[in-house]
Amino acid sequence: MYPPRLTAPAWITIAAGSCLLMLAFGFRASFGLFVGPISDANHWGRDLIGLALAIQNLAWGLVAVLAGGLADRFGNPRVLVAGAVLYALGLWMTSGVDSVWSLQMGAGLLVGAGIAGTGFGIVLPLMARAVSEDDRQWVLGVGTAAGSLGQFLIAPLAQQFIHWFGWSGALNVMALMALGMTLLVMPLAKKAKPAPGAAAADSEPFAAVIGRARSHASYWMLTLGFFVCGFHLAFITVHFPGYLTDNGFDPDVAAWSIALIGLCNVVGAMVSGYVSGRVSMKRLLMFIYIARGVVTVGLLLLPLSLTSVLTFSCLTGFLWLATVPPTTGLVATMFGTRYMATLYGVVFLGHQLGSFTGVWLGGWIYERTGNYDAVWWSGVALSLVAVALHWRIRETRVQALQPATA
Repeated sequence: MYPPRLTAPAWITIAAGSCLLMLAFGFRASFGLFVGPISDANHWGRDLIGLALAIQNLAWGLVAVLAGGLADRFGNPRVLVAGAVLYALGLWMTSGVDSVWSLQMGAGLLVGAGIAGTGFGIVLPLMARAVSEDDRQWVLGVGTAAGSLGQFLIAPLAQQFIHWFGWSGALNVMALMALGMTLLVMPLAKKAKPAPGAAAADSEPFAAVIGRARSHASYWMLTLGFFVCGFHLAFITVHFPGYLTDNGFDPDVAAWSIALIGLCNVVGAMVSGYVSGRVSMKRLLMFIYIARGVVTVGLLLLPLSLTSVLTFSCLTGFLWLATVPPTTGLVATMFGTRYMATLYGVVFLGHQLGSFTGVWLGGWIYERTGNYDAVWWSGVALSLVAVALHWRIRETRVQALQPATA
C-alpha cells in the first residue's frame, strides 16, 4: 500500500481533493449530533428531523447526477465552487431554524446539494484522471480514506463547538469552514490534468457511453447494491447517536463513536483501495456487505456496553466507506473515466435513495415504537440482498456495439 511514483501536479490534485473530502464528509457526519439539540429547541420529534436529513440525502443523490453531468461538460472545479457555496448557505440557514420549512430547505435541500457538489462523485474522478490506470484504485482508496478522516476529526470538533457556542453557533462556525473549501478548488483548477495515457481509451462520445450504461444489467445491479450501502450508512450516522443516548450513554460517547467509525475507515478505505486493485471487486463488495450484517447482529444480540459500542464502531468503521473504491472502480472498469462523474452520479443516486429510506424510516419507526429494532434488522436483511445482487455482476469493460456489415 506504499504510494506510487507520481508527478508533482498529481500529488497536488490528490492533496487538495483529499482536504475537500475531509471537510465535506466531516460536516455531513456531524449532523446526527444536532438532532437532539434542534429537536429540544423547537419541540420537534425525531421523525421531523429525520425527514429533513432524509431530504438531504435524497437531494444529495439527485443533484449528484446533475452535478456529474455539469462537471463532465464544464469542468469539476466550477461545480466544486458552487457546491461549497451551497453547503455554507445550508449550514447557515440551519443555524437559525425555527420552522419545519426552513429545516427542510437548509439542512435538507441546500446541504444535500452542497455535499453533491463537493463529494466523491466530483472529487474522485479528478483524482482518478491524475494518475495512470495502474494507480487508480490506490488513489480512490486515498480519497475515500480522506472522507473518513474528516469524520474522525470534525465530529468531535463539532461536539466541542456545541459545548462552546451552542448548537446554532456551532453551525455558523461550520458554515464559515464550508465556505473556505472554495480556496481548495484553486489548485485543482490549475493542476487537474490527466496522467499521460490515462484517458486514451476514453474518447467515445457521451451519448454512446450513456446508452450502453442504460442497457447494461451489471451497471443497474451495482446501483441497486449501492442502495443498501446508503441505507446502512445514513441510518447509523443520523440515528446511532440517539440510539446510544436512549440507552444511557453520554452524548460525548455518541460523538466519539461516530468519530471512531471514521478513524477505522481510514484504514478500511485504504485497504479496500489496495485490495480492489488486485482481487475481484464484486467479491470484495460481497464480503463487505455480509460482514456488515454480521457486525449488526452482534450489536443487537450481545449486551450493550461501552465495550460493545466501541467494538461495533471499530468494525463498522473498517467496512464503512470500504464499498466506495470497488464501486467506483467497477464503474471505471465498465466504462472508463471520461464520463465517470455522470455514471457514478447515477450509481450514487441509488446510494442516496437508500440513505433517504434509512434516515426517514429510522425516525418514523422510532416515533411509533420507541426503538430502532425493526430498522436494524431490516439492514441485516438488506445485506443479504446486496450479496445476491453483486454475485451476478460482470466485471469487464462494456464494449461499444459494432455496426453490422453486409
